Amino acid sequence: MQIEDFDFHLPEELIAQTPLKDRTSSRLCVLDKQTSEITHRHFKDITTYLQAGDCLVLNDTKVLPARLYGVKSDTGAKIEVLLLHQQEEDTWEVLVKPAKKVKIGTEVVFGNGELKATCIDLKDHGGRIMTFSYTGIFYEILDQLGEMPLPPYIKEQLPEQDRYQTVYAKEKGSAAAPTAGLHFTDKLLADIEAMGVNIVFVTLHVGLGTFRPVSVDSIEDHDMHSEFYSMSEVAAEKLNEAKATGRRIISVGTTSTRTLETVVRDHDKFVATSGWTDIFIYPPYEFRAIDGLITNFHLPKSTLIMMISALAGKEAILHAYNEAVKEKYRFFSFGDAMLIL
Repeated sequence: MQIEDFDFHLPEELIAQTPLKDRTSSRLCVLDKQTSEITHRHFKDITTYLQAGDCLVLNDTKVLPARLYGVKSDTGAKIEVLLLHQQEEDTWEVLVKPAKKVKIGTEVVFGNGELKATCIDLKDHGGRIMTFSYTGIFYEILDQLGEMPLPPYIKEQLPEQDRYQTVYAKEKGSAAAPTAGLHFTDKLLADIEAMGVNIVFVTLHVGLGTFRPVSVDSIEDHDMHSEFYSMSEVAAEKLNEAKATGRRIISVGTTSTRTLETVVRDHDKFVATSGWTDIFIYPPYEFRAIDGLITNFHLPKSTLIMMISALAGKEAILHAYNEAVKEKYRFFSFGDAMLIL
């Protein structure tokens, strides 16, 4: 299958630059994966499509304020460092700019010197392994000095850092938000739970590979990025019970979906486990874990639009996307949502 098969025309003005004040006021495009019928609603109407006994699966990862600005200790040259993932307690894989100025042994100083990093290894494409030194608690220092690493297509400054965080974010480790969850409020989740819907949490730390374009013509040749995931015993029990009783499992976001499908692929059922997944879902694919999906609108030719095409069919997805463009839906991280059932 070719990458061009997943292209569509997206006017730049439809890329949402700022979040809506009310999370639940975003629009909701509902796509019936059996009939390809499209219904236009608002996200607060999501309860209309949920039933008692459903499992709604949320990714509780928390975005780190992972972008740091510092200077080289020897020359004072400005260096930008973006934390990707933690390898050991104080050792991280990072991206640096400009990469040519950061070699093995280079020390970068942040703030007034309360945080320092030394490069200990070189990776491809501006990647580095750096060891951090500090006095105090690392994450508290990061909260003071770091900035939210907004996606490259967002040019506006974010006035409130928490707006790029789900209300249920808990497990620190992501370089980007699981954006389908940004539409939920505490009240909406309470209303959903009161309906008898089981809310289940899994964790997948979103990496910047999410935004990496597919650079091959044939999608079968694409190397998928790896992301760390975990599933608890409690989550596994609830999900297995839903499967056993014929209840629906509806994942919130492609990251939750990657976690669920990885676990079932590897174990034939849901189990308490953790690890790294590089699962790449594209048509044709038989979903074994989920029955429905809540997601945002994705980039043309991205691995994310390939995943949802596997769930609802490429023609139905591209038709829905063209309809969303015509109806001026807002796209990407701060944009509107789609429900596929």
